Amino acid sequence: MPYTALEKMRRTNLARFGADVGPAQPTLYENPANRNDLKSAALRFLHERCEGLLFDPEIEAEEESSGVYRGTSIAAGQIPYNMEMDLDRLCLERALEAFIDSGVAEDAYTVYYCYLEMFLGRYGKSKQMVELLSEYESNGSSLLMKHRDHYSHSVYVFALGLAIYETNEVYRRTFAKFYRLEGGEEDPKRSAEAANLFLEFWGLTALFHDIGYPFEIPFEQVLSYFEVDKQERGKGCLYLAYHSVEAMTGLNEAAQDHFEKLYGVRFATTSHLLAHDITAKLGKAYGFTEEYMADVLDRKPVAPDRFGYFMDHAFFSASRLYRELEEELGAENLTALHVDALSAIMLHNSLFKFSIAFYKDREKCKQPLSMGLHPLAYMLMICDELQCWDRTAYGRNSRSELHPMAVDFDFSGGAVKATYYYDQSEQPKIDAFRVKYVAWEEGGCQGKPPRLKAYSDMAEKEQRFTADIEKIVDTADIPLFITPDVRAVDRRSKHTYLSDSNFLHLYDFAVALRGRNKPADTTAEELEEYFAAQSLEYQISGINRAKSFSRYLNALGCFYTDRPVDYEMVTAFGEEQMTVIAPMEHERWVREHISMGWRRGTEYETLPLDTDDPAARKALREQLRCHALAMDGDPSSEEVKLHFFSLSDEDQDKDWKPFNSMLLLLKKFDGLRLYRL
Repeated sequence: MPYTALEKMRRTNLARFGADVGPAQPTLYENPANRNDLKSAALRFLHERCEGLLFDPEIEAEEESSGVYRGTSIAAGQIPYNMEMDLDRLCLERALEAFIDSGVAEDAYTVYYCYLEMFLGRYGKSKQMVELLSEYESNGSSLLMKHRDHYSHSVYVFALGLAIYETNEVYRRTFAKFYRLEGGEEDPKRSAEAANLFLEFWGLTALFHDIGYPFEIPFEQVLSYFEVDKQERGKGCLYLAYHSVEAMTGLNEAAQDHFEKLYGVRFATTSHLLAHDITAKLGKAYGFTEEYMADVLDRKPVAPDRFGYFMDHAFFSASRLYRELEEELGAENLTALHVDALSAIMLHNSLFKFSIAFYKDREKCKQPLSMGLHPLAYMLMICDELQCWDRTAYGRNSRSELHPMAVDFDFSGGAVKATYYYDQSEQPKIDAFRVKYVAWEEGGCQGKPPRLKAYSDMAEKEQRFTADIEKIVDTADIPLFITPDVRAVDRRSKHTYLSDSNFLHLYDFAVALRGRNKPADTTAEELEEYFAAQSLEYQISGINRAKSFSRYLNALGCFYTDRPVDYEMVTAFGEEQMTVIAPMEHERWVREHISMGWRRGTEYETLPLDTDDPAARKALREQLRCHALAMDGDPSSEEVKLHFFSLSDEDQDKDWKPFNSMLLLLKKFDGLRLYRL
């Protein structure tokens, strides 16, 4: 039973009531055609390997001795603490499933939200770090010559790492050995411990490896003026450099004391801390000293001319993430694993390639990174290179280049077999490239081969895409087999609507919906606290409702935006709009509850309790995970609609009246207004 706390609750209920009344085990997605594709493998990792994730045996023992539960569902104290942790893991599993299906930034946001709530404490405290990249990228990157999405990209990288860990036994054993968790695949407890450790610190590495891009984007914007004039970057170009970097990298006295105890060396900055960690792992194998690495990192932000006139966002990603960890967890609570995640991020972009391995220099080139030297850095490098599909192009040149739009993975046997698909409508470009390439071959391969990036990197005989990865990481135990292909574009999963959404609005929508019945003078901060008091499951439900709002508005011929536009403003929904919104919202609610393992039932209303307190009935509903308004199985949209119209007026109102309250509450937030086309 992968969700063991849910199973324990089921057995408790069986003993208590003499009937098997739940909760049920959540279902696992598996592709019947290929159980080792990206979606199946990544979700299987979360579902089956991460047993006992974030469980607390001391709290469990306290609950058993006192008879008082410490877990939160819709309210505090309703369920066992470990049951809440199981449901948090299920939220992450379902969020990742939705993202892999759609690839849209709004679903990437939900994965970030789950991770932050589970491992860093509160999304509300860290949202600025997450939102800055997406906001800056979407608004500022169109001024660049070359730039593609890094927000959804990071969640794809996260999913790839989970899939590789799940399907590659060599990597699992290497990771466990590196972090002294050997016990063999045969020891379920040890295996789960290693998987849970990997999830936490791989998530930290993958999801935040590109948050430093807001520092690289303005650097590239300045150089773009020179590239527009067809001038190569380099001497003679104006460029930016950062100074007073210690404002970001400096370690306070408490942090210096802590890391001195951890490493036996005192560090003044995160740069020198990470130089020490990188040297300890790679210095001997690649022949460099800690002094060399500290000097490289010190020069990264202040002397980009020493690095080919490039600004390394990885430096800022690691530095910014450290500051967030220090603020959220406290420097004294950071471990060597946190530092490993930071050094993996520092290495992933250009540091390893050009300052350690020199992978494009024939004279200085050194061996690719082996997974045993730094498992997190190894995984980040290979996944970062593989994730080149379905990335929004922002830069001027990037928008016109040919990039893969989709991919099919097969991770069977520990290998990575990937077929990257290009837009079928671009076939004339591909045909023209092939003609030029054949002519180049027949001409004796003189000069540079013709290019159609990124298609040519996969299709040409040099296999530049695969060859470059093999120069960076040792693929002996994760062999790569890359194939390009074409197919028709299918954007149905993208659900693009007129409403101008950003992630701040999603959070505010969800907070406003939750606090719709609060007094009018309730502050925004109080509403956020009220929202955060419920479990992750209910927070995500509110966010999913908010994400659906643009779809509902689209069906009404309406949209929302924070920009002043010359359209009729909508201040309230009436009965006519209700008949459209309410059934759609009910279907979302029903399908969400099915995916989260709820079933239809009323036992929480009828089973005998030793108290008349209504709160006990509400708690029992959460413990049984059944609901009178839920549905079972896989109902059609028409069946859900008929079910909705069979409900009482009071229950129907729950699916549309909250949106009217939300329109008023949004004034507390970011100036969003609704308009009718």
